[in-house]
Amino acid sequence: MSDPTASSCRSCGQSFTPSADLLARFPGWTPRECPRCYGGAKRGGRGGGVAASIRAGEQQLTLAQVLERYDAGPDDGVFTDGSASPNPGPGGWGAVYVVAGEVIGQDHGHEAHTTNNRMELTAVLHGVELVPTGTPAVVYSDSNLVVRTINEWAAGWAARGWRRKTGPVENLDLVQPLYERVSARPELELRWIRAHVGNRWNEYADALATAYARDRL
Repeated sequence: MSDPTASSCRSCGQSFTPSADLLARFPGWTPRECPRCYGGAKRGGRGGGVAASIRAGEQQLTLAQVLERYDAGPDDGVFTDGSASPNPGPGGWGAVYVVAGEVIGQDHGHEAHTTNNRMELTAVLHGVELVPTGTPAVVYSDSNLVVRTINEWAAGWAARGWRRKTGPVENLDLVQPLYERVSARPELELRWIRAHVGNRWNEYADALATAYARDRL
């Protein structure tokens, strides 16, 4: 028989049962996070390891949980995401290529010490490679900085020998090859998508990016 007091944690998705003392102190209230995730968020990840740190800002859902929970958003294109927690710190990236709601290809990875921006750029670099040359596709990133860097600013930097007016280009080792790769693929469009608003494949890319901190993909 199922426990009527059991809840599902909004952060990790696991079922948990609030203590009787907690329920007695707050009648009618249902906790939204399990004790482990709530404690990790309150501590900002200190003492809880990589997974606890990420839970403070990420949902930490598996790919299967994402597909079960979300169904909104575009069903075609490449969806990318990257993060580091803390920033800088351990980080990961993920990319998935989808056609008519079916996964055609995906890739993910992580680094021991990196930044959010580097992981976002790396995700788009790998995402572009998932699309066969000549095949039109939209490449989505939830980093407005990455999208504007490639679509608006990189051409000017390239014309000045890869320098900004104010100094060196940050993460040039990633920005330059990404700009050159996207410029060589006119059939691809890089577009911003809002993060964590229920877009299925953006959430899926997020789950790929944080997979290094979980036991299950």
